[in-house]
Amino acid sequence: MSFLLATSGKLDEAAEMGREVLDTAGSLKDPHVVRGLSLAFRALALSKEELAVYSGSLEFSPDDLNLHVKVFMVASFHQMYKEQHKAAVNISRLSKQDLHMWWVVASLMLESKFCKQSSQEKQIQLDLAKRMSEKALEEGKLKTTEELRLYLDVLEMQEAYPQMVDVLAAEGPLATKIGDDPDLVSKRIVLLVKTEAYDEAIKAATDALNVRENWIDYKNYVAATVGKLKLSPADNKQNANSIVESACSAIDQWAHIRGRARGAKLALVELKSSILASGHAALASDAARLLGEQIWLYVDEFSSKAICYKDIMNYFVAHITNPATNDVVQERVRFHSEQLQKRIGLVRESADLSEDKAQSWVNLEKIRYLLQALSNDCSPEAWVSGVDELLKYGIESVQAQKKQTPCSDMTLIAGQRLMQAAFLAFSEPSKRTELCASLFNVLCVLEAGIKLNANSFLLKLYAIRIYLYLSCYDRARALYDSLNINNLQHDTLGFLIAGQGIHLGCSINDLETCYDGVNFYDRSKWKVPRELESVYKNETYSNLLDYIEFHDNLVHSFQRECTHRYALRGEALEAGSQKSIIEKWGQADVISIDHTDETLSALHDNRDIGVISLLTPASMDKWNLEKLTRATPLPCASWVLINTLVPQIMHYIVASDIEQVEAKVKKLLATAEEAGDSLSIYEHRFARGIGQVAMLYIRASDGKQSFSDQLTDLSATILDGLVAEPNDKCNAETLSEMALETIRNVSTATEIYTYAVTVRFALNEQRSPSAKAVSLSLSQLRKAALQRMSALRSLTNSYMRNAIDEHWSSHDIELFMPAATFMRNKRKHIVDSVAKSCFSGWSRSVKSLVAQWEQWS
Repeated sequence: MSFLLATSGKLDEAAEMGREVLDTAGSLKDPHVVRGLSLAFRALALSKEELAVYSGSLEFSPDDLNLHVKVFMVASFHQMYKEQHKAAVNISRLSKQDLHMWWVVASLMLESKFCKQSSQEKQIQLDLAKRMSEKALEEGKLKTTEELRLYLDVLEMQEAYPQMVDVLAAEGPLATKIGDDPDLVSKRIVLLVKTEAYDEAIKAATDALNVRENWIDYKNYVAATVGKLKLSPADNKQNANSIVESACSAIDQWAHIRGRARGAKLALVELKSSILASGHAALASDAARLLGEQIWLYVDEFSSKAICYKDIMNYFVAHITNPATNDVVQERVRFHSEQLQKRIGLVRESADLSEDKAQSWVNLEKIRYLLQALSNDCSPEAWVSGVDELLKYGIESVQAQKKQTPCSDMTLIAGQRLMQAAFLAFSEPSKRTELCASLFNVLCVLEAGIKLNANSFLLKLYAIRIYLYLSCYDRARALYDSLNINNLQHDTLGFLIAGQGIHLGCSINDLETCYDGVNFYDRSKWKVPRELESVYKNETYSNLLDYIEFHDNLVHSFQRECTHRYALRGEALEAGSQKSIIEKWGQADVISIDHTDETLSALHDNRDIGVISLLTPASMDKWNLEKLTRATPLPCASWVLINTLVPQIMHYIVASDIEQVEAKVKKLLATAEEAGDSLSIYEHRFARGIGQVAMLYIRASDGKQSFSDQLTDLSATILDGLVAEPNDKCNAETLSEMALETIRNVSTATEIYTYAVTVRFALNEQRSPSAKAVSLSLSQLRKAALQRMSALRSLTNSYMRNAIDEHWSSHDIELFMPAATFMRNKRKHIVDSVAKSCFSGWSRSVKSLVAQWEQWS
């Protein structure tokens, strides 16, 4: 029953019943009770109680090995490392198996790594784990590479690098296993470099590369060569050249082995780049020139490979920006631009001959984009240069009809160039009309590419970003759903869409996405215990720290916090009677979301924004399209704290706990003030509105104080977020306001009002004498709001569609004329489709918001 209550959401009842069983004398003697109760406490996330179930059952069966293993596994999953170590010792004593001896070593290592204790205590534990591992090695009980990895982890925590080298040089049967494990071979080379045994590292890397292709071994070989250079006399150019020539000769030999040319040739680029970065005096005069030449030798040979640009991008950046003086940057940009011009014309002319030629053109266009960014070229005209040629090939060519991948890439590059030009030309607030019209043109380009190739992942990602930027949620959501995101991608891509529907008035639609996110984390959390158990039972210790990190990232996941908070906010906007609203907030589990500074600092940002492929390093803000196309800042710790304080404030309002309401609202307002620009203007307005809602309750619940000022402030905040009587017709400025501000403002105002209604319900329930006055005032506010919302809906339905045609579809921005003309002449149906998507998205958002005002009667 406790388990069933827990899984149905009745957590308090489940916990009370579970603890009652736990405290009942003799209950843990029954194995069925033990099994059921442990499941209940796991579902309730009560780790200490779950451990107490198995520990208590040991009192009746102290020598039951299986129960000791259960204690060990539960302690492991819940990161109770002291208890895990104690259980491991008991298991090893009972079983006398080598397997369980390594469980003791693992427990000692984890306890010293993660538990709060003195450095002396940690050293004692590590020394014990080290002695046990050494003894196993001497007695031949260290038999697998997984056990060896565990021993190496212990030594690494002690920074005993020379001893790690000795262990990896072990002879006998273990040596063969080490030689057959590329990761351990690479680890030994890294350790040799770290201990400055460069000649040995070079030999070990050479031996490894003679056997197999491994990029990390190329990197290690280069690191060892550069390390050896540093030890050579700074003024002895002959000796330095000899070292470099020897390395180049060896790498060149590997390049001639079938199937290994790309890795080896890239290793030559890595070598020249590392020499430049080292600043070796004897080679300084030639290092930059040699790196530049080597980069283009690599491009010439592998530009037909899709991976080429990803391989080489960072080397262009390293060459141009080292040292980062303006004269050097411009000189090297000119060098690379000259090299590019020699090649791009020829490749462009032959692009229709084969897919390889087309891919070469794609890579050279990506390099052109990068060089423009590195030269700090802010001319929008330069960024749109050549876009018409990209579109002709990407959308109109025979190859495009055949859905060749380079065509989608061309369309994407064209879209990225147009985006870059738009943000460079129209980033000022006074030019937002032109910005919106420009981004509409970009959407048409992206949608044309998607129409030709529905599998174009990046085209869809950029289209989602711009639709959301322009407040068009429906089409963004449809594209997001078509991505077919699996579990591994969920936390990476979920932040693109989660919560956007709530921001844009489509709260109920977006709740599904939020709950999908929550379910992903909850499902994963249930999988982790099984994975950790398999690590110990199958002796795959190399996965141990990875699973612990994965578990920590789930528990402290920033994305999980976001999806939970969005879900809470969305629920508050759903229809409900006074009774259901009061019950909802009265029963809210506010303790579990009461963050501290420590819990906030532990939040793990697991969103890989690099999934949106950039043609420049993410650190180059002016050219970071992922950052430029965000409608609002990414949620941060302050955002999480604010949105966990709101349900707490509502709970304490319903519970009539004035002291807690005052404390929480004070914290909320202080957090919003400290957050500054890390929150959007809408989130600042939301925080201010919640503060006013709370202050209204505090004053209204005290029958002796006036609350008219609080009502006036709250009403002003809500009405300021709503559109005043709109003009009879829609102009270009109204259109841009709708895209960038109106819907978000109205959505925020609507949300604040729902919380104000909760205050009204609470005052009614508490039979406050102020309830009637507050209710009357909110009814008048609602009446005024509905008039504005009705006018906005009428404007949207009557004029907005035609306004898009008039001001965006046919808007002649000279900068975008080539792309706009191309789309109107060649893909008019795409332009109409995008216009319809924008209109229908806004229309549905406005209708949803009107419905929310109408339901709060």
